[in-house]
This record gives sequence, C-alpha cells and structure tokens, in this order.
Amino acid sequence: MSSLRNPLERAHNLGAAGDGVGHWWAQRVSAILLVVLTAWLVWALVALIGAGHAAAASFLGHPFHAVMAILFVAIGFYHGQLGLQVVVEDYVHHRATEVFLMIAIKALALFGGLLAVLAILKLALGV
Repeated sequence: MSSLRNPLERAHNLGAAGDGVGHWWAQRVSAILLVVLTAWLVWALVALIGAGHAAAASFLGHPFHAVMAILFVAIGFYHGQLGLQVVVEDYVHHRATEVFLMIAIKALALFGGLLAVLAILKLALGV
C-alpha cells in the first residue's frame, strides 16, 4: 500500500543530509545577526578613527564591546562556513574531495574563529 502515498510525503526531509531546512534557517538567521553586528562594527570603527592601540584596547575593555566583537567573529566564521559548505555540496562531485574540503573548511573556520576570539580577549583583558 506504500504506492498510494503521495510522492511529496515520501520525499519530505530526505535531501542529501536530511536537514536542508535547518541549514537554510541557520544561514538566514546568521545573516540577520551579521547585519546587526556589522552596524555595530561600522559604528565602532568610526568611533575609533585616529585612535591608537591603547584606545582600541580600552574600547574592547568594555564588556559590551568585547562581547559584540566576539559575536561578530563567531557568527561571521559560522556563516562563512555554512556558505562554503553549500558551494562544496553543489559543485564538488568527487566524494573523497568533498569530505576532505568539508573537514578542512570546518577546521579552518574553528581555528580562525578561536584565534580571533583569543586576540579580542587578549586586548579586552589587557594581557
């Protein structure tokens, strides 16, 4: 009796990974957050025009600004990783190369994000 089922019902959520809608939402939400965080970043950069290292470190010494900078970096790397994942899934057709690139993209995003967060914390905490 399974032949009487609607084909759309059988195909529902059965994409390559089975979670395409979640990935789509993650891209959209991270993009919206980046719009807000980019507005903060532009404001911060304009406020720091002509300022030296000490002034920038003092600016990041305020917890609000340090958290906003960390959020910008973390969400930016996450959003970039999501976008590159889609490119690899769409255009790389050799499975071994696809797996290698996916691992490399995730590892580099994690490494870059951690490095940037540590740099922000070092400035914010005055280490």
